[in-house]
Amino acid sequence: MIELDGATGEGGGQILRTSLTLAMITGQPFRMTNIRANRPKPGLMRQHLVAVQGAAQVSNAVVSGAELGSTALTFSPRGIKAGEYQFAIGTAGSCTLVLQTVVLALLYADGPSTVRISGGTHNGMAPPAHFLTRAYVPLLNKMGASVDIELVRAGFYPAGGGIMQARIRPCAALRQLSLLEPGARVAGFAEAIFAGIPMDVAARELQVIGKGMGWNESQLLIRGLPGEQGPGNALMITLESENVTEVFTALGEKMVRAETVAKNVMDEARRYIASGAAVGEHLADQLMLPMALAGGGEFSADTVSQHAITNAEVIARFLPVAITFDVDRQAGRSDRHLVKVCPR
Repeated sequence: MIELDGATGEGGGQILRTSLTLAMITGQPFRMTNIRANRPKPGLMRQHLVAVQGAAQVSNAVVSGAELGSTALTFSPRGIKAGEYQFAIGTAGSCTLVLQTVVLALLYADGPSTVRISGGTHNGMAPPAHFLTRAYVPLLNKMGASVDIELVRAGFYPAGGGIMQARIRPCAALRQLSLLEPGARVAGFAEAIFAGIPMDVAARELQVIGKGMGWNESQLLIRGLPGEQGPGNALMITLESENVTEVFTALGEKMVRAETVAKNVMDEARRYIASGAAVGEHLADQLMLPMALAGGGEFSADTVSQHAITNAEVIARFLPVAITFDVDRQAGRSDRHLVKVCPR
């Protein structure tokens, strides 16, 4: 039984999700205390509970402590099984975070699987649906997986109601990946998605992006959704390069000007471009787990967050790998980091 402290490092839900995924794949049970101890509302919230319940269904696990608000959990998997799964978060909690918990595990199932989840698709503190479909899944498939994720219906906070669906085929073994350079830029564009709010908000956001990035109208896209899918607004910058696609997102909020939303996402994209790194902060965090399952890999990142460092520590509790973070001294770039996953 692996003993884990949920207050370690950044002390958020990623510790739980990574533990669930790796417990399913390795068959190692775990006990976790202090779940989400560093969050304003500690313990299992709805999306975390659904992640636990989903993992339990996928792996026929024996679980104790799976209830809202719980700060302690014991999870004992008994074997991953393929199937058609449906999970309803019931709030605007993140579909993408629940999906990421079970998708990697289902690569090790005995047949193809389908997972359909309802909840939030564009949330703060979580990767949006477009990040998974454009940035994460293509790299996963480059490593030998066969995963397809579809955004069926958008869902914003606080209403939720979004739907995402994933199709996963078993994978004999993930291949190691070296991703040190993004490669030449292929395309860059911004999208302002809105539902149930004035189109003027989206237009103002794109005006700021166009001026700041030097982009023309063909690169500035307004995506209006049916009003019942809102109210909500997401502004995304997508940068397609030869080796990787990155997606940067900011969400519109009440009392936050459209111009501020645009500046926030543009600052993140510019930092990434200036670093010359292959991946940004959030993709860096997500890539470590599949690379660890592959037994190794490496990538360059524009920054390494406490979130990523904590995730690396959890991965090392389940798998015989060491994950290191170093400044890219070979390239003479103090603003670029090298992340290496090596067997130990």
